Amino acid sequence: MIRTTLAAGVRHAPSLPQSSISFGGSVARHSSSSSSSSSVFSVLKSLVSLNSSISYSPCSVKNSTSSPMIVSEVASPSTAPETAKAKPHIINGCFVNPWPSAGEGNVKFTELLWSRFTREWRKVDVSPKMMPTVTPDFSAPISDPSNIRATWLGHATYYVEMPTGLRVLFDPLLGNKCVPRWAPGFNRISPPPCKISDIPAVDLVVISHYHYDHLDEYSIDLIRKHFPEAHYFVPLGIKGWFTKKGIHDVTELDWWEERDISVNGVTSTISCLPSQHGGNRSISDHGMSLWSSWSITSKGKVYFAGDTGYRHVPKLPADQDDYAIEMPHCPAFEEIGEHRGPFDLALIPIGAYSPRWIMSKAHCNPLDSVNLFQDVMAKRALAMHFGTWILTDEPVLEPVEKLREALRRKGLPETGLFDAIQIGQAVEVPVETVN
Repeated sequence: MIRTTLAAGVRHAPSLPQSSISFGGSVARHSSSSSSSSSVFSVLKSLVSLNSSISYSPCSVKNSTSSPMIVSEVASPSTAPETAKAKPHIINGCFVNPWPSAGEGNVKFTELLWSRFTREWRKVDVSPKMMPTVTPDFSAPISDPSNIRATWLGHATYYVEMPTGLRVLFDPLLGNKCVPRWAPGFNRISPPPCKISDIPAVDLVVISHYHYDHLDEYSIDLIRKHFPEAHYFVPLGIKGWFTKKGIHDVTELDWWEERDISVNGVTSTISCLPSQHGGNRSISDHGMSLWSSWSITSKGKVYFAGDTGYRHVPKLPADQDDYAIEMPHCPAFEEIGEHRGPFDLALIPIGAYSPRWIMSKAHCNPLDSVNLFQDVMAKRALAMHFGTWILTDEPVLEPVEKLREALRRKGLPETGLFDAIQIGQAVEVPVETVN
């Protein structure tokens, strides 16, 4: 089974009726109807696991590394698709999405402006109590040292503890804003579950791309202060941002490149893998840095999807199912499943998808996310990229409802396979893959 952690302290969490989320082969009982409710309150009941049939254990971290980390110049050889050799994602020195599924280029700023200043952009209701946050307890031991434990810290930030003791922090963002500090708006709608200094140890910091909501200067400065021995892995074109800050333990990789990492005599492997997105930090640097997903192999296998789209769809009537139309989907995820899968755990975005005709080239909706989950051959998945900032116009917890709908549509269990958890909650996943 998968064990889920609820810490003792809960911030802004309303009193909820008893319900449960099963993280095993069977679906646990719910006191409410199993059908997807449109009310925010019913969605929250599915986010919070309070049934005594589920085992709970606080997060733990093993002692800090006692020997220097060694990063190989090259990794043990792994397979890659034949198309990767030609590097179709690099054209005239610029990075592109090389698939028809990405449509024409990146999300256009003019499209966003047009949508925001017309009636097409919906007003999103926000309440501080809408997305409850639990405080991680990083002091108690993991229940089974052979498990992988993943703690969601909001948006795309996950803290992952591998069975070897390797500790990985993905796309850290624990500040209040997901835009430049001088820019108005875009404040968190729920408080950070902890501070960077609350995390006991970090070996690797893994960045998916250059956007402000995934590469946060405030958080990186704090990581540098509290974890000076951490090593950073980034896609091509981003290393210079770190070196200008005086951070030199940085490895920059292209898609399908990987490195072996040795800590205390234990070797792990990290792979930089494709995603369908973009990598700019302003309106003038499109294509100057790469975007990516990542995998970690360390007596268990984790896939981090980063920020990604799956299939670009045209503008359609609001009530039309875009999956009723044949549109190409991104082939990279099936290739990742074939050449790096299967995975014990995948961390997959489910939010920031509306208006669909604008955002689909760069962001998954929940049905895209479930298809991606199946493509990469993951045993379990946890959701991310929702409930932390208002980036697009879908209601805050709509992605959770639609994730359930997508799982039902695919004939998959609504809980225990691909789950949306609370910010600050930790989940333990047993290792099933052989690596």
